[in-house]
Amino acid sequence: EERRPNTKAMVLGLAARACSVCILLTLAFLTLVNVSLSSSEPTCGARDKAMGSIGRANVNTLNVLGGMLERCSRPGGPVTGFYRDGCCTTGENDLGRHTVCSRMTAAFLSFTRERGNDLSSPAPHYGFPGLKPGDQWCLCASRWKEAFEHGVAPPVVLEATHEAALQIVSLEALRDHAFTRETETEL
Repeated sequence: EERRPNTKAMVLGLAARACSVCILLTLAFLTLVNVSLSSSEPTCGARDKAMGSIGRANVNTLNVLGGMLERCSRPGGPVTGFYRDGCCTTGENDLGRHTVCSRMTAAFLSFTRERGNDLSSPAPHYGFPGLKPGDQWCLCASRWKEAFEHGVAPPVVLEATHEAALQIVSLEALRDHAFTRETETEL
């Protein structure tokens, strides 16, 4: 009797090898991302270009002032952005438009928690440390606008706020809440 190769075993073996390759490629990509996250590069567009702008709408990313978009995350602070790259970049997958770089305040954190989005509490299963006053975070433009309308909008880092925020919030409102040295003492 002729022995036939075990097709199921062959397919599983090929799948395991392919999976190993995928894991190695994923680890290589994550290493690339971590290297770029740990860099001190102040702007976001050049890194997006180097990474192929994965899912991003704009590679040459501009801020609300018309200059290159700067990083929102601060050294030692939480890594923000829809893509968790430290920048308030946006793309087709970012339905909330996380484009407004804001300096957290106790009043805003309380406001957003009351509305069902608790940004203060850690969520370790998502790698989220929880925010505290003084942290910088890319907020959904609509949530920032809602907070603005209720008088609790946090200060905005204009150079790190993506131009797409202007589709939802006026430049005047953002400028009125621009982060300055004076607002730093109020946090």
